[in-house]
Amino acid sequence: MRIRLAIGDFSRMTHLSVKALRHYHDVGLLEPAEVEPDSGYRRYSSEQVPVAQAIRRFRDLEMPLDDIRQVLQAPDEATRNEAILTHLARMQEQLERTQLTVASLQALLSAAPHGSGDVELRSVPATTVLAIAELVGFDDCTAWLEPAYAELHALLESAGVEPDAPDGALYAEAFFQEEAGEVTAFVPIHPDAGVQSAGRAVVRELPAMRVAVMLHEGSFDELDQTYGRLGTWVTQHSIGAEGPIREHYPEDDQAEVCWPVTR
Repeated sequence: MRIRLAIGDFSRMTHLSVKALRHYHDVGLLEPAEVEPDSGYRRYSSEQVPVAQAIRRFRDLEMPLDDIRQVLQAPDEATRNEAILTHLARMQEQLERTQLTVASLQALLSAAPHGSGDVELRSVPATTVLAIAELVGFDDCTAWLEPAYAELHALLESAGVEPDAPDGALYAEAFFQEEAGEVTAFVPIHPDAGVQSAGRAVVRELPAMRVAVMLHEGSFDELDQTYGRLGTWVTQHSIGAEGPIREHYPEDDQAEVCWPVTR
């Protein structure tokens, strides 16, 4: 016997509101088994109950409707499971980001420093580097830096050349002020290394500069705190100068923040 359920009954059985069911119909996610041509009244089959319940659980996991559609229309179990696992991986990344943000806020509220607290005035000499420079969005920087450094080190390895110092980067003022600006990823090399420019990787000389330096240790999500403390120190001493911020990365969890100064 074919059973047809009124939308109100179907709503109670699946814990999906009538409004949500109408929306899922409109976007083609869950179409009723029948729609009365005269009244437009929707009726569902009992076989659709577990499908609707699955949709509700996916929405509880904040899965986008397009992803749910991909799961429901998967041609086989492996494809369906892959789509679900992909979303769960995104949720895990979001959870980790949330945990880092919570820890960052706790550190701010407790005034726990993430920089060493010591400021060093340093004269950085002109440096020969293999570098990649491009216009990069502020939120895209980490994703851009990783492949840039991989490309630079691959070129050096193919040339049989060892880096002369830790990796570094330059950040133009526009990068901070306008949410996008030139970022230069560089690897220092010996001036006589014989490395040739290739593709977007260019051998160039970074000019000498005078900087105030503070060492950041720990999560780079807290790097803004070191910037804030160093920038405050530079401002208090009235020695700030125009020019890009420079960073050096002596260890995986360390960054030397170098703020340009006049003396």
